[in-house]
Amino acid sequence: MARTQAKDYQNKRDAILKSSAKLFGKEGFERTSMAEVANVCGVSKALLYHYYQNKETLLFDIINRHLNELVKVTLELYQSDLDAEAKLGAMIEGLLELYRDADDEHRVQITALSSLPPDKQEQLKTLERQLVRAFSDVLKQAVPSLAEPGAPLLPVTMSLFGMLNWHYMWFRPDGPMSRKDYCNIARTLIVEGARRI
Repeated sequence: MARTQAKDYQNKRDAILKSSAKLFGKEGFERTSMAEVANVCGVSKALLYHYYQNKETLLFDIINRHLNELVKVTLELYQSDLDAEAKLGAMIEGLLELYRDADDEHRVQITALSSLPPDKQEQLKTLERQLVRAFSDVLKQAVPSLAEPGAPLLPVTMSLFGMLNWHYMWFRPDGPMSRKDYCNIARTLIVEGARRI
């Protein structure tokens, strides 16, 4: 007879993912053992293995969940009726809003994705490509010259992601600049810069 799930199964799993992301982000995925994960999560190793068979499945779940949330919100905004520049601004703001409480997950995505087996990496890179494609499409709408043959669409798109993906290294919620202010700066730099290329 199959073992039934506890009523708090999903809550415990969510807590394990959050605590593990924080640990992997701080100590590094390769340097962290399942015993250390169990300790930080406040569970036994046996219980941890009930949720995750190994460290790689745990890592995959952290990044997969994070990327799926990013893709879901980005595509919802991408399908909105806003004009192209406003839509780009909304997508930038939506992405940074999701990053607000996900610095650890984001750091793990950037630093540890390559530790997964190739087939798992490819699943996650497919999600990353969906994000890049959505932003590239909106950039072409906002700056039509980027749609011309030979235009630097990919470098411009990836420059935008560089501004967004690494902001956690310096941005402070209690600092002099709000998240919304930074969204406006990123949008203006990319759009106005691309128009001058």
